[in-house]
Amino acid sequence: MKFNPGGGANMNQMIKQAKKMQEQMAKMQEELQEKIVEASAGGGAITAKVNGRQELLEIKIKPEVVDPEDVEMLEDLVMAVINEAIKKSQDMVSSEMSKITGGLNIPGL
Repeated sequence: MKFNPGGGANMNQMIKQAKKMQEQMAKMQEELQEKIVEASAGGGAITAKVNGRQELLEIKIKPEVVDPEDVEMLEDLVMAVINEAIKKSQDMVSSEMSKITGGLNIPGL
């Protein structure tokens, strides 16, 4: 095994880049809490808002969609709108993350 004296400089540069990326990701995570996506179902009868941390912030249900005879339809619409809002939030996070990682898919992020 041959010793490469210049290898330390490359390692230091990589460590600096990793720290910078870590700082950028921490800042982005704070910002994502403030970014909100919205989804709707049932032709706008139900809307949901989710932030970049996939936290449900708001759900609105128009009274005309509430039918005591068909609670199952309402449940399906609520589930659909929440799942869509979460997916939009995840897509937004992936898009923002790729700006930091340069498109690299880093496991666990």
